[in-house]
Amino acid sequence: MKKQEQLPVENLAYEQALAELEGIVAKLESNQLALEEMIALFERGRQLSRRCLELLEAAELRVQVLNDRLIPGEPG
Repeated sequence: MKKQEQLPVENLAYEQALAELEGIVAKLESNQLALEEMIALFERGRQLSRRCLELLEAAELRVQVLNDRLIPGEPG
């Protein structure tokens, strides 16, 4: 089977990063991989996890800014 081309983590949308991360978790939980492959997947998973967190934090900030613009002075 041909190895799937991986996009750079920084180019992934939240949904793409999360889907790939979920796939990696499933592979790691299967315990059917060689140690080196598990380590490589773990490293990619950490990168994806950080990407998801960055995107969620950015989205949260955008919502907060929009909320502040729509309802200035109103306690949140």
